[in-house]
Amino acid sequence: MKIISYYFFALVLLGSVSCNAHTRRQENISQETTFVTAQGNTVITGNARTELYYSFLEGKRVALFGNHTALLPDGENIVDKLLRDGQHVTAIFSPEHGFRGTADAGEHVSSSVDEKTGIPILSLYDAGNNRPSEASMSKFDVLLVDIQDVGLRFYTYYITMCRLMAACADYGKQVIILDRPNPNGHLVDGPVLDMKYKSGVGWLPIPVLHGMTLGELAKMAVGKGWLGTKAVCQLVVIPCQNYTHHTLTDIQVPPSPNLPNLRAIYLYPSLCYFEATPVSVGRGTDHPFQVYGHPALKRRTYTFVPESRVGAKNPPLLGKVCQGVDLTTLSMDSLTTKGIDLSYLIDAYHDLGMGDKFFTSFFEKLIGVSWVRQMIEQGATADEIKARWQPDVEQFKRDRKEYLLYDE
Repeated sequence: MKIISYYFFALVLLGSVSCNAHTRRQENISQETTFVTAQGNTVITGNARTELYYSFLEGKRVALFGNHTALLPDGENIVDKLLRDGQHVTAIFSPEHGFRGTADAGEHVSSSVDEKTGIPILSLYDAGNNRPSEASMSKFDVLLVDIQDVGLRFYTYYITMCRLMAACADYGKQVIILDRPNPNGHLVDGPVLDMKYKSGVGWLPIPVLHGMTLGELAKMAVGKGWLGTKAVCQLVVIPCQNYTHHTLTDIQVPPSPNLPNLRAIYLYPSLCYFEATPVSVGRGTDHPFQVYGHPALKRRTYTFVPESRVGAKNPPLLGKVCQGVDLTTLSMDSLTTKGIDLSYLIDAYHDLGMGDKFFTSFFEKLIGVSWVRQMIEQGATADEIKARWQPDVEQFKRDRKEYLLYDE
């Protein structure tokens, strides 16, 4: 996991704070191990800290919740590492997009067997409810979680993790999260989910950009009682070294087919709402979530044509020439600070002139509240809408503080 060389920018944005110049939080992860203070600036993911979690695996049957992103810093898959070190891996739970990360968004993926290792892959996007069966739960004693998240409420990996945690609580299984940096971990933005819109793209009462790692979010879900089970989840979080919430990190591999790079990950919080409109976000092109367009947009100089490809077998506006906007020219420095920018959505809304027909009911599930659509239709600006959700953002920052593992 490499650190992006935005040093000067980071100083301006977040203050001249050295990773080694302040006292780190000491966070208990078990009775035997504590959060380790590390030197240097290379981020070390939780999965590489085997000295902190291998003792939990001794004599146990181990299941992994992960996918193609479950890589050690040297690029080795965690499953291969576990087997090479003699750990007894008996099952792999795969999330949306499957274990190999190539399935379309929302596509059901059948359970299978990993060709390399022969380990059963138990798809949590097969039955549709994302909760493992009793037969699946009988295959293991301890669950390892190692998956790259991008820190958004509508990105489904954390939802699958929470459902697995609830099942593990009910069946008395321990959960060990091998924590990873959140590439959007320096940002908290967007309205807190109104739970009447709880869905498969919004599960917890958190902002769109929550700024937490999966380990921190799991701690908060347990602490707040959000798992929806009376049983207590036996949770252990193995934290990263040399990571804070102002550490800007890159990704080792794309976490899903349509988030191919850091630019797409930074723009995703602003463009995903187009999925609830007639507008394409570039699925089926070389720049998914880095462009947007529609055949009827006016006075545009940029065009693209969505086509069928891996991860976008039947993209919106397939084969149609879309007039649109190319965001690949924006500087990465500007995107790092952007958070949620609804100006793109507002631009297309006014251009197409469809009124309320521009939105589907899926929009509320993505944005999490009813009033954003109303404000857009009433002519509010992106800044005015952001100002309305800002008090909820500040309250969430206070609420999450006791669950953070890394300095803000």
